[in-house]
Amino acid sequence: MMSSKPNYKVGLDLTKVAPRSPKVKMGGFVIIGRTIDKCRAKLWGNIGEYHFDCPLDNMLFGFKGIKGEDFKNFVAEGHSDDEIVAWVKENGMPKSDAEVAEWAASAEKVNYAENPDKKAWLEGENARLGLDKDATLFDMLDADDTASFKK
Repeated sequence: MMSSKPNYKVGLDLTKVAPRSPKVKMGGFVIIGRTIDKCRAKLWGNIGEYHFDCPLDNMLFGFKGIKGEDFKNFVAEGHSDDEIVAWVKENGMPKSDAEVAEWAASAEKVNYAENPDKKAWLEGENARLGLDKDATLFDMLDADDTASFKK
């Protein structure tokens, strides 16, 4: 008899499909679904041009005070998305639902307005993708994913 439990030890093939949008919320956290997808893909050798434990992932890891390596080790055990979200909530610095919501809202608005070097880079990426120059990092990542996987 086949088990109906999904095999979480097989990640998306990020050479063929994009990870989830950083806008997707799980347990109140943005970024986490994308981070899970990239981590699984890295673990199973199909991460393509994506990067795990990158500055975007570290927005989440830094907020919670967890290390990418610890996250990766937990994901490698084959846990479900819900179990990974629970692990993030339980580890690192304790955060209330209100703090998570405030952080998520702030992360969604990032456009590097206070960082001239990163702002210039993001404006260039936004122009390349046909977005408004002040589009957010999340908007740029979504547009870049769409552009990368157009048939």
